[in-house]
Amino acid sequence: MTHENMVKIIEQAAVVENTLLASGVFRLVVKAPKIARQCAPGQFVMLRLTHLADPLLRRPISIAGADAQAETITLICRIVGHGTDLLSTVKVGEMLDIMGPLGRGFDLDCKRPLLVGGGIGLAPLLYVAEACCPNPVEVLAGGRTCSELFWTKLFQDSCHAVHVTTDDGSLGVCGTCVDALPAVLKAGNYDRVMTCGPRPMMQRVAAEAAKFGIRTQVSLEEHMACGLGACLSCTCAASDGGARQVCKDGPIFWSEEVAWA
Repeated sequence: MTHENMVKIIEQAAVVENTLLASGVFRLVVKAPKIARQCAPGQFVMLRLTHLADPLLRRPISIAGADAQAETITLICRIVGHGTDLLSTVKVGEMLDIMGPLGRGFDLDCKRPLLVGGGIGLAPLLYVAEACCPNPVEVLAGGRTCSELFWTKLFQDSCHAVHVTTDDGSLGVCGTCVDALPAVLKAGNYDRVMTCGPRPMMQRVAAEAAKFGIRTQVSLEEHMACGLGACLSCTCAASDGGARQVCKDGPIFWSEEVAWA
């Protein structure tokens, strides 16, 4: 069964962990047996709090990990508004209404991938790193300052190497992921780049990787209302002059599919 053809499931999922990872960033682990058995790296879920009428709509959250045996999925979220602020306060044992797995995931048919992410964009890449083991996988992680690079500990068990950049130089290379990317690409023998983060960053990552003859997969983010392709709110322009829906046709695209301008 392909990722695109997987049955969409709605589960009432119990929270088994809610951990603060850094200021404004928290990790949720929820028991969702059916979704945990079907999801793949790059896919996402739509969720909402079952005991509140507000916010009414579900929120899209990338899947940061799944354990079919434990029947859990992991979500790493950043507080950006009312919905995620409420979500950060859920207690162990409380229930979430979750729909998924949704979207098209990463193509993992590669032997030596480089993962490039900035900020919360590193969340879905964590799932990729775990899925690619035992193949050698490396990650280039960027943040504004060292306090945002708690990600290094999360990646260290599944990655052959973790490369770090910070805007202020407080950890790793001073600069952005894109600044450090040419040297990392030159030193490695990668056959795929997978990236998630701000759109301008991903565009530049794909362009740099192309100089080395490496194809790039990007994870796009757009506002979503339904997550099923019905509302058209997440429509984006494609390089062939047409349009794609991020929730259904993505969120993972080959970089050459995207109309970046």
